[in-house]
Amino acid sequence: MQSSSRTHRQRYLYGILLTCIGSILFSGKAVLIKLAFADGANAETLLALRMMMAFPIFWVIYWWHSRTRPMNPLVWPDRLKLIGLGFLGYFLSSYINFLGLQYISVGLERMILYLTPTIVLLISYFVLQKSISRLQWYALVVGYLGVIVVFIQDASSTGVSAWLGMILVFLSACLYAIYMIGAGEMVKRIGSVRLVVYASSASTVFSLIQSLIYNPTALFEQTPQIYWLSLINASVCTAIPMLMIMVAINRIGSPIVAQAGMLGPVSTIFMGYAFLSEPITWMQISGMTLVIAAMSLLVRNNPNKKSQDSKKSNVINDVEPIN
Repeated sequence: MQSSSRTHRQRYLYGILLTCIGSILFSGKAVLIKLAFADGANAETLLALRMMMAFPIFWVIYWWHSRTRPMNPLVWPDRLKLIGLGFLGYFLSSYINFLGLQYISVGLERMILYLTPTIVLLISYFVLQKSISRLQWYALVVGYLGVIVVFIQDASSTGVSAWLGMILVFLSACLYAIYMIGAGEMVKRIGSVRLVVYASSASTVFSLIQSLIYNPTALFEQTPQIYWLSLINASVCTAIPMLMIMVAINRIGSPIVAQAGMLGPVSTIFMGYAFLSEPITWMQISGMTLVIAAMSLLVRNNPNKKSQDSKKSNVINDVEPIN
């Protein structure tokens, strides 16, 4: 009995560790994009390089995952849905996010993206006619107050451009929320790994086409620094943390992973300070605290629901983010 308890504790701690590291690595994406912008790269080229370099890594993960898990063949309607989800969630959402990052701090960007579950709630309420509990309404208000506080900080230093950046990143989060709702309906049928790999593959095609239309030679004319930043972004800040989060969900479950993942916005603020010289202020810390408190309320409220809506929400949490 004692050995079983020790094994369970080790499994739990290992899942928490994977989640924390994965969340920090995911959050590093914004810092790398900002550094690449400073070197003269544009959003179209950076997105194409990121997806192109992540493409073989995703398929290696898929091959490793499928060795011990038999998978049913995909039917054409599912393939078409995956192409649509890839366009919406991993191409268009990511591209708009890259554009927004040119105008706001990485801390504000990560906080806005971290509100994606609240956007899912609002879409479910206004479009799908699903109920929202009083605690969830409180979480929505607290979370958006936190973003407003950090936005005031950004607007004081960058002016009107902060509005454009915030609108673009919030639009990106809305598109990703729609993707999560659509993906939540498919993930149990085809599996989260296959969904992410197929959707990201479709996104790779879209991003390459966009880059070639924008500038046919841009992918081959970047500085070595930009190629290295893109490679790190594709591997260390995209594919590897996705695998870590996937393993963590299998070990400790989505609610605990979501709660431990709150380390992401915190780490982004400090990485912005260390690598981009973005200031850390009391307003920023206060806003971050409000956002994390709101997400904590949502995570704690979710497991207590026994309805079908709760099951769907848990499925949505199982979709690994790469935004």
